[in-house]
Amino acid sequence: MASHQSKSQKETVGRVMHEFKHGELRTGGGGRKVKNPRQAVAIALSEAGASNRQSPGENKRRLRQTKAKERRGETGQAETEGKRSSRSHGSGDETRAELYREARQRGIPGRSKMSKSELERAVNQR
Repeated sequence: MASHQSKSQKETVGRVMHEFKHGELRTGGGGRKVKNPRQAVAIALSEAGASNRQSPGENKRRLRQTKAKERRGETGQAETEGKRSSRSHGSGDETRAELYREARQRGIPGRSKMSKSELERAVNQR
């Protein structure tokens, strides 16, 4: 661990470890659940920009990226607690990626070949 972490880095590490504890932490790209505590710590430090395995520039970039993700409400904790941003639920201006994610969760067949408008119709029908 880094010897000196900023307040925002500590908050990020805390959030990631909370996700791990509650089974919400997933590997990159929303893959499998993280079950190994060491892997959870490595992910937490990487997201917080406090890893000693990355360059200072990479650490800065990762912290900026993570804070933007937290503001958008795209963390595992926010999704399970229903704190997603108002933009992503029913406001009509979802991105195709958001619509596709919703279609995948609902198991809509043929979603990978659908356009944004087709995804909107399919998601809103169910």
